[in-house]
Amino acid sequence: MKKLLLVAALCGTGLLQAQAQQQTAKKPLSHEVYDSWKGLSGDRISNNGQYVLYNIDPQEGDGELYIRSMVRNATAKYSRGAKASFSNDSKFAVFQIKPEHQKVRALKLKKKKGDDLPKDSLAIVKLADMSVVKVPRVQSYKLPKEGSDWLAYQLEKPLPEKKEAPKDTAAVGEQKAESKKSTPKKNKDAKGTELVLRNLNTGQEHRFSRVVDYIFSEQGNMLYFVKDELDSLHHAGVFAFSTSDLKEMPIDTGLVTYKGISADKSGNQLAYVATADTAEADIRYFGLNYWNTKTRKKQVLADTVAKGMPQDWMVSEHGNLVFSEDGKRLFFGTFPRPVRYEKDTTQLEEDKVSLDIWTYKDPLIQPMQLKQNDRELKRSFLAMYDVKAGKMQQLATLEMPDVYLDAYKTGSVALGVSDEKYKITIGYDTPTRKDAYLIDLKKGTTKQFLSESRGNPRLSPMGKYVYWYEPMDSSWHAMSTKNGVNVNLTKKLNVPFYDVEFDMPMLPDDYGFAGWVEDDSYLLVYDQHDIWKLDPSGKKAAVNLTDKYGRQNSLRLRYEKLDPEQKFIPADAALYLSGFNIRTKADGYYKDYVGKEAKPEKLIGSDHAYTSLSKAKNDNLVTFRRGDFRNYNDLYTSDLSFANVQRLTDANPQAAAYKWGTVELVEWKSTDGIPLQGLLYKPENFDASKKYPMMVYFYERSSDGLHNHRVPAPSASVINIPLFVSNDYLVFVPDIVYKDGYPGESAMDCIIPGVQMLVQQGFVDDKNMALQGQSWGGYQIAYMVTRTNLFKAAMAGAPVSNMTSAYGGIRWGTGLSRQFQYERTQSRIGGTLWEKPMQFIENSPLFFADRVQTPLLIMHNDQDGAVPWYQGIEYFMALRRLQKPVWMLVYNGEDHNLMQRKNRKDLSVRMSQYFDHFLKGAPAPKWMEQGVPSVVKGKDYGLELVTEPEVAGELQE
Repeated sequence: MKKLLLVAALCGTGLLQAQAQQQTAKKPLSHEVYDSWKGLSGDRISNNGQYVLYNIDPQEGDGELYIRSMVRNATAKYSRGAKASFSNDSKFAVFQIKPEHQKVRALKLKKKKGDDLPKDSLAIVKLADMSVVKVPRVQSYKLPKEGSDWLAYQLEKPLPEKKEAPKDTAAVGEQKAESKKSTPKKNKDAKGTELVLRNLNTGQEHRFSRVVDYIFSEQGNMLYFVKDELDSLHHAGVFAFSTSDLKEMPIDTGLVTYKGISADKSGNQLAYVATADTAEADIRYFGLNYWNTKTRKKQVLADTVAKGMPQDWMVSEHGNLVFSEDGKRLFFGTFPRPVRYEKDTTQLEEDKVSLDIWTYKDPLIQPMQLKQNDRELKRSFLAMYDVKAGKMQQLATLEMPDVYLDAYKTGSVALGVSDEKYKITIGYDTPTRKDAYLIDLKKGTTKQFLSESRGNPRLSPMGKYVYWYEPMDSSWHAMSTKNGVNVNLTKKLNVPFYDVEFDMPMLPDDYGFAGWVEDDSYLLVYDQHDIWKLDPSGKKAAVNLTDKYGRQNSLRLRYEKLDPEQKFIPADAALYLSGFNIRTKADGYYKDYVGKEAKPEKLIGSDHAYTSLSKAKNDNLVTFRRGDFRNYNDLYTSDLSFANVQRLTDANPQAAAYKWGTVELVEWKSTDGIPLQGLLYKPENFDASKKYPMMVYFYERSSDGLHNHRVPAPSASVINIPLFVSNDYLVFVPDIVYKDGYPGESAMDCIIPGVQMLVQQGFVDDKNMALQGQSWGGYQIAYMVTRTNLFKAAMAGAPVSNMTSAYGGIRWGTGLSRQFQYERTQSRIGGTLWEKPMQFIENSPLFFADRVQTPLLIMHNDQDGAVPWYQGIEYFMALRRLQKPVWMLVYNGEDHNLMQRKNRKDLSVRMSQYFDHFLKGAPAPKWMEQGVPSVVKGKDYGLELVTEPEVAGELQE
């Protein structure tokens, strides 16, 4: 017995030692791991629920496509698969195969591009036995939405044939002469390539040359395509191919351009726009064309002289062509005929004046106009053609440009919405006011029913009601399109439907809505916790559909739409809901019902984040993503009971080899006594008796992301939390609440008490703490370092430093005036510069730059479209003149957040070097100590560490 106990003890000791060694063997995350860390995407379920496909791709390199047979419990893997789909009958999977990453990179190093680079291939997988047919050089493919037998794919241009050197030069000369006589002149701009229609079951193929565009009808009974002009013998045109009788039919040929092909639901009607004008014409006049399988004759339904076309208007080549559900109506776009300007052939290009003229009468300021030029040039106004009556009706106008239809486009009314009268206030008056109109689609009349609403009116699916949330009275409204009665649906309910946590000096928004119950019988809307069933006529009392279960249990219950094609919620439907606990941050799924009283039933829930719930079209199989800070959001499957959950993926098994850490929810009170929450990330094997350097990162509120997984990835602007935690940093992410007029002070009042609360627990090295944030977070940091010396170092990305100059600036990404941001939204001043000048100054770090003692790293890129680059420059120049330790990273050609991966990698390294130097005493890099002169830009990046100890000491002082 003693021997057994001794053996057990030795085994136990050995196990503990092995576990300890395993823990010790774990590596900290480094910048070198980014490329291999994988992401899950593209997951789909076959309609019969027997197959699931998904992609697992590294951040850089070749990924893999997986197809999982749920019946056989087997998985097939395909290298570089992408853009995958299942056929409607669940017999086939189709996807494109990307070229090898390294091969493409090697060719790019040789300056190859365009047609010299390898192209995608196509793979067709027969799911019954996973056999594969591959087709090289495929640029795109399409499957019919409902039909099952057919696949269409378009090939790339064929590779040029290698010509052999001629031997008989005289014979070649004769051949060339003969060729010139008989061969038509080819169109050098022709872009069409071969389109292949393949029967998935038989493998039979039909090929069509010179195709530039193609569509299937929903049922797959018709394939429509546009051909490009090749030469004088091969004209451009629109063609149809019937998959039932395997016949090709020319619909229209001989014009220059054909665009916008669109079929009705049955596939028997086709619409398109076409013109005889060449691309060089000043104005290209398009006509709306129509064809059907019954008459097989082309008709021009609308052009510049059509009855119903507004005077001096024309058919738009950019409008969407859409048939109503029943095929009786065709909707298309029109626009005013542009002014024709004669070309001045007497003036040299360098003599032409280039300027923008700003006037106070412009509805939109010039930067916004310039940003929207392309959209304005392609803008179209909705019109309708009644196919049966043969009548056109213009719906949208210059004064009422936005028109909305019911879900089926078969109703008797349309909704017009316009903010044209209020556009001049865009930039300081938000939310923008709107007027709304009802358009009678039978009589052709328009009637205004709403003025200066701050809401967003929409039509119910059947078109029986207009509905909207009105911020002015914090209520949901519905108005009958038949009798025009406007009913306030929530005024008498003792529950707020506005965002109660909203803390900007403007009208708060609503919590959203779930949808409409069939026949427009009820509207389902959200309060903070629950779902309400509202009778749009106002005759029946409002019902809390979830029986106040959400409020009673601190849950935020929201409808999960499992059918992406769903236009309404069936009256007898079971509702599947996400249920997020706003206090503990636990998540999960619940079940409730539209038509019967029952408290929500919890199906699954845990301390994880649950996302991306999806259901098979004809089966109860569902997939969803689940993860937390330590575990990647992998793909899981179950049935709708969630009783037997199966994990499908393990995207990043290598994570087990790295130190990861933990996250916990922490609570404290602000200086004003407001209860707050935040996230504290701790290193692996955290030891409360030790002291750790701490990073403090924040934006506004982040605590709801307690269970969010964060992938090691190069940073666009902020610290990568797993990387820092893995390298023995604490990371604190506090929530912030704001007082109007005092955004900087509000940040101080929330963050500093949270930091002090953690310091008091004994494990924070209060001599080595730092701040980091981007944009709004960057502003708050720029402000805080003028008010406290608590932190050893700070980094502010794209910070506003001078609210007085920023207020009058432009958001160059949109062309929008920045005034709205300071008066009504994020900056929260709550008034104009001339109304509250002192608050603009008091909240501007620039005016207090002389107080800064904390070393500061700024990143502000020269193409920043959100925060003007000069804001970073103003702060840097002030601190530089004051001889404060300050550095600024300016990535050329980059926007507000870095977009190019090479720059993200570079920033990630520099942030680590910067904070390791100040918080861990690591040597400073050359770029911090010596700078990088412009003459060596692109050759010397200054990333080498300067190892002389006196340098580190000097900088730390």
